[in-house]
Amino acid sequence: MYCYLGIDVGSVSTNLVLTGEDGTVKHSIYLRTRGKPIEVVQQGLKQLQEALPGKIKVAGVGTTGSGRHLAGVITGADIIKNEITTHAIAASNVVPGVQTILEIGGQDSKIIILRNGVVADFAMNTVCAAGTGSFLDQQASRLNIKIEEFGPLALQSTVPVRIAGRCAVFAESDMIHKQQMGYNVSDILAGLCEALVRNYLNNIGKGKEILGPVVFQGGVAANAGMKAAFEKALGMPVHVPPYYNVMGALGAAMLAREATNRKSTGFKGFGVADRDFKAGGFACDGCPNVCEVVEILESGRVIARWGDRCGRWSNLIPGEKIS
Repeated sequence: MYCYLGIDVGSVSTNLVLTGEDGTVKHSIYLRTRGKPIEVVQQGLKQLQEALPGKIKVAGVGTTGSGRHLAGVITGADIIKNEITTHAIAASNVVPGVQTILEIGGQDSKIIILRNGVVADFAMNTVCAAGTGSFLDQQASRLNIKIEEFGPLALQSTVPVRIAGRCAVFAESDMIHKQQMGYNVSDILAGLCEALVRNYLNNIGKGKEILGPVVFQGGVAANAGMKAAFEKALGMPVHVPPYYNVMGALGAAMLAREATNRKSTGFKGFGVADRDFKAGGFACDGCPNVCEVVEILESGRVIARWGDRCGRWSNLIPGEKIS
């Protein structure tokens, strides 16, 4: 059986998705990156190999996310794409005709506008933590509730409290103030969801024409309170796809299928999980740009470099021995 592998390496999570030739998901893995992308990719490949029957053959690999180049070099990816493209591809396949994608992850958030199946506009926010998964995790921990209970509790609210959501610091201070005034937890959580949605729409969604169907994906899409807040603010249904937390990897797998189409793949095999990879870097002093060059080593040999503007280092033939 031919399958296609998609890998999404982000700052918070690393996701792997294996799809069949028809695009259906055969297996998916969600792991915390923990600042160790190489180790986590290897761990994911081991888990994937153990979970799959021996007759499956990986016919193509695609990588995406902030660590897409790193994952691509390690695995021998056939295609390396940015997360805007992969999220759009996945959403378009799962929800045909989708026109707006709301994506909120652990450290960042983005909005993607599609028209006639093509990305027409997008915006990203990587500056403020308000509304991201890490901020919601922090607030759930401070209120001594499990993050899984956050959404259901917010839905129990009858009168959501108005909370300042423009900044993570102000939002937390306002939540503490509302607690001290005696408001119950459900109303505070619902108010926080509505505040974060306002912040998202007023910043990332500013000037964007949000039309349905609307798809909500990323780890935060698991929060039913956030979904309800988006539906209330937009006045339209918001769809959360079944694989909302691994949509980037799903899109990468779909692109890998298009790129290879059963032809030869560059995939190095599941054996890369046991190989010795290291990441390093140096500042090039060849010109005033002083580029920070990243290099990936396998068993002491350089297999890839990037980060230089002129190509002096990235264009070198892989395999150079480090002295």
